[in-house]
Amino acid sequence: MIPAYLSNPFAAVFGGGKPIDGGRTYKDGRRILGDGKTYRGLFSGIFCGFLAGCVQIWLSFRGFKIMGIEVPTFGPDYAGSLIVVFALASGALFGDMFKSFFKRRMGFKRGASLPLVDQLDFVVGAWVFTYLAAPEWFVSSFTRGIMLTILIITPLLHLTTNIVGYFIGVKKEPW
Repeated sequence: MIPAYLSNPFAAVFGGGKPIDGGRTYKDGRRILGDGKTYRGLFSGIFCGFLAGCVQIWLSFRGFKIMGIEVPTFGPDYAGSLIVVFALASGALFGDMFKSFFKRRMGFKRGASLPLVDQLDFVVGAWVFTYLAAPEWFVSSFTRGIMLTILIITPLLHLTTNIVGYFIGVKKEPW
């Protein structure tokens, strides 16, 4: 999940600039995504998540261990691993954009909190993209136990990183 976990905060750190929706509104008169979803954030977030995944791939194919635990692989070979890493990183950001679209439809302003949805949108997006890109790998790697663990620890990790982002001035709200 590291490629997915890192793409979101790096999108915030390196984001800004032209919004993906170009300032356009949906038929309900509200912005499609809002100013918080930018091309620079999208591409830099995907790049940073992908880069982190490439480091993991490199370590895993060399048998690297952390406290006796092997770094997990993303596939049987480099090409398959790169596809999975790209799916995790890009899926996370598209999951976040999907959620933003619906938050705008529900009348939520940019930065307004929607508990659990804000913390898990990128996980669902990463899982959907990864399942579509590599279904066999996804099913064998994301067991029910692993998925449950991710669903429990992700909100805690998300809140912690958002608080840090708030205090260093990258985020306007600590959630």
